[in-house]
Amino acid sequence: MALDQTHTTLAVILCVLCLAGCVQAVPPDLLVALEAIDQDLIALRAPEAAPEEYRQFVRQWVALKARVQLDDDLIRWPWEASDLENELRRLYITSERTVSQLHERQASQHRTAQATVARLEEQLHAITSRVEAIDGRILLGERVVQTDLLVKQARSFFEQKDFQRAMHAAEKADHALKAQTALLSQELGRYADENRIAYWQTMARQTIEWSRIHQSTAIVVSKADRELILYKSGRRVLSYPVRLGFNGMLEKQVQGDGATPEGRYRVTDKRGQGQTQFYRALALDYPNAEDRRRFNYAKKSGRISPAKGIGGQIEIHGADNELLARTLGCIMLDNPNMAMLFEGVSVGTPVTIVGALTRENAVALALSELAQRRNQI
Repeated sequence: MALDQTHTTLAVILCVLCLAGCVQAVPPDLLVALEAIDQDLIALRAPEAAPEEYRQFVRQWVALKARVQLDDDLIRWPWEASDLENELRRLYITSERTVSQLHERQASQHRTAQATVARLEEQLHAITSRVEAIDGRILLGERVVQTDLLVKQARSFFEQKDFQRAMHAAEKADHALKAQTALLSQELGRYADENRIAYWQTMARQTIEWSRIHQSTAIVVSKADRELILYKSGRRVLSYPVRLGFNGMLEKQVQGDGATPEGRYRVTDKRGQGQTQFYRALALDYPNAEDRRRFNYAKKSGRISPAKGIGGQIEIHGADNELLARTLGCIMLDNPNMAMLFEGVSVGTPVTIVGALTRENAVALALSELAQRRNQI
């Protein structure tokens, strides 16, 4: 009896020692570490950034987890090898390397996207300010809104840490900005054309010479610099800033285009209060014979639709009806300046409207700056 009790006691002691020396088939902390790796891969957008590596990880991780669940109740001696644990550790090492690589890649993409988006925003601001300065927004139309939206999308994707989509939006915005500057150069390039400028300078000199010979007043308007200059007896006596039609930087072609005409004109009527919708107005003889000749030729050549008209009612006027002024292609002065000009000229006064008077005009300078920025984008 005593011997049986002794055997039982020894068995219990051996069992306790065995349990104390045995370990789980898979260390729990290894499973926790792999769960964390899985979360890191998701956070780093591994399914998109490293699809093959992520598919391989998921395939192995799912299979190994299934085996872990089957072997959950197994225990082993500390010195006993575990193939399952070894496979899990190899998976951890491999996937940890992938996480590290993705971190480095994401950091690089972050720096690149951040620099690209910031540069685009700066370029957009600069180009927008230059476009506004030369009244080019109407020429660009919806392109301005679309480009602004693309830049904002790039910023939004960047802040969401979706760097690939941020760069894609930035690339589209880049092309849009280049297209805008190319269009402006195409439509307004004549302001930088030396032959055209020389022609405008000749027109202005002839008008000034007429003023000198006839000891009379004459007006020269530079659209590029938005300046009206009054001459008396060939001498410059006054200059005023002016505003043009909503599409004033273009040469007028047809009725309703909002462009301001270029050429030699004369004041045909002085209209005071009650005779005009504006504060005061100097009516010009647009369209004159030269305008009609150009218009008819453009129609015959197919550059202008047969249904279009040549337009008219071009004036130099004050600002009482500013909304209407921005639709007709007229030349508008502030009322105090208009009052001075109105008193200083008479019917028959020559008015020469040119694109620019110098090569260093505001539009040419703006186009040059835009071209430089386009090459930097």
